[in-house]
Amino acid sequence: MKTLKIILAFLLIAGTGLSVASAQSSSKDKKAAKVAAIKKNVESRHYTFLANYVLPQRGGGKQLTSEYDLRVTPDSVISFLPYFGRAYFDVPYGGGDGGLKFTSTKFTYEVKEKKKGGWEITIIPSDVKNLSRLSLSISSDGYASLSVNSANRDFITFDGYLK
Repeated sequence: MKTLKIILAFLLIAGTGLSVASAQSSSKDKKAAKVAAIKKNVESRHYTFLANYVLPQRGGGKQLTSEYDLRVTPDSVISFLPYFGRAYFDVPYGGGDGGLKFTSTKFTYEVKEKKKGGWEITIIPSDVKNLSRLSLSISSDGYASLSVNSANRDFITFDGYLK
């Protein structure tokens, strides 16, 4: 009887250990699949950056409550982002459209893979007036930061994630 109790206890402990190991490998498999999907989207130039926080050069950061995004496809970059900051010249009375809203079909797209995982992407649109560069830093788990340099506006950064 004593031996039976020991065997049952051993089987219970071994079963628990196997289920924990299985859950850990399942989690690793899910993370690897997510990284592979993000890599595929970045390399194929087909993804959407969803902004949820903005940090202008002047003033404090702001949590965004509406949906703002930057969509990248092989043949276009479409931006629907807000702007908070100072415009220096060539802005119509009333501030214009009030954001970084444009569609670019003529742009350069450069991807560099980070050593610790993730990607650095530089997009330079040539058909958008006064916009110098978009720099997108993407982590391997999908979180991203977008920096926008403009010729006539203050520098601005957006934090968010890829969809």
